[in-house]
Amino acid sequence: MAKLTLQEKLHKRQVKKPNTVLFAILSIVVKIIAKTVNAEYIVKADPSKEKEPFVFIANHACRNDYLFTAPFCYPNKLNYVVGYNEFFRFPLGILLRLAQAIPKKNFTPDIYAMKQIKSIVKQGGNICFMPEGMNSITGMQQPVALGSAKLLKSIGQPVYYAHTSGAYLTYPKHILGSRKGKCVSVCDIMFTKEELQTLTVEEILDKMNRLLAHDDYIWNKTAQVSYKNKNDMASELDTLLYMCPKCGAMHRMEVSGNRMKCNVCGNEVELDSKYNLTPVGDSVCPELVTDWVLMERAKAKEDVKNPDFVLKEIVKVGTLPEDRFLSGSKTSETNGQGMLTLDHKGLHFNGTLFDEPYTFDLTTDQVPTYGMCTDISRFYTFVDGKFIEFFPEDKTVLRWVHATEEMHRAEGGKWKEIEYRHTPDEL
Repeated sequence: MAKLTLQEKLHKRQVKKPNTVLFAILSIVVKIIAKTVNAEYIVKADPSKEKEPFVFIANHACRNDYLFTAPFCYPNKLNYVVGYNEFFRFPLGILLRLAQAIPKKNFTPDIYAMKQIKSIVKQGGNICFMPEGMNSITGMQQPVALGSAKLLKSIGQPVYYAHTSGAYLTYPKHILGSRKGKCVSVCDIMFTKEELQTLTVEEILDKMNRLLAHDDYIWNKTAQVSYKNKNDMASELDTLLYMCPKCGAMHRMEVSGNRMKCNVCGNEVELDSKYNLTPVGDSVCPELVTDWVLMERAKAKEDVKNPDFVLKEIVKVGTLPEDRFLSGSKTSETNGQGMLTLDHKGLHFNGTLFDEPYTFDLTTDQVPTYGMCTDISRFYTFVDGKFIEFFPEDKTVLRWVHATEEMHRAEGGKWKEIEYRHTPDEL
């Protein structure tokens, strides 16, 4: 009998409710970590006292969102829904299995994940997932993933939620480290069982998007929390802010310490420890980092209106190993290279994989957006259910994300943009 691959073993696994002792130990560890980032918890509705199965959701503020979910629920235990690729990293993959986490292939249909979620609910367990599907790239909310509202309605159990501010500024996506400042998380109930029965899927979706809306830069414009750093606030910020606001040059920003400068027109900006943007001299810049990002998205939205629009780049291609875990900061193993192309027909690749010719063509419906494992240096999708990760040579990842999402919408895709941004008066 052939030895099963890690992927095959994962899909044969039947998830159970978490072990009580292990969950208690992990909860203690979470509380210790939470203190190191000055996490504050505000309870408006208390899931820790809930006697029936429930679902817990939250805005996907950062890569350590367990800090802002589990503490609200303990001693009630949670089965977390976690990105599929995380189960192949050591030692995280082992811990996730022990914690009875459910693997989910993000932004693509996943029958296995849905079956495991329904199974846990039948066992009387509680599900926790982040409806955005991926932790925030920019510090503000993405629309919740397709199918999230329908899933909540089909489960039919009470839905609690956490809304967290400051977590992205603590764990920004453009760097892998952390910056200690302050995080504030508010827990409340989003839907009762009765509301889920009476509301339409569209009404559920709208309420999810509205109550999970967040923008850490808007929040900190008022809060003005200072986040500790080593005089490098702008480190790798050019991966996020890739278009010069003065001359429009793409991917020509250069970073040094707390400043970032366009090497075409000389436009220079400074980012302080409170994430305030300030133009240097007669330079110009948007008021907030997220305003800058929205400017870049607007450019992509305008670009894809051109029927001849094409975005292409040589990329390296990574896949998940079949017989061992990934070590260190690796999220895949590089096994190929080729030309990645986005146009109005979809996403295309022409190159090699494992020294063999490899091509694929995905429609704009199949690729509404991408996953992103760690920082803004790589992105992934699933091709015929297989995890494929792309590594551009230049800092172009967010441009690919913006163009792909706006192309999906321009071609009539169902994953629409939303009008909501973080509004502090709602908290």
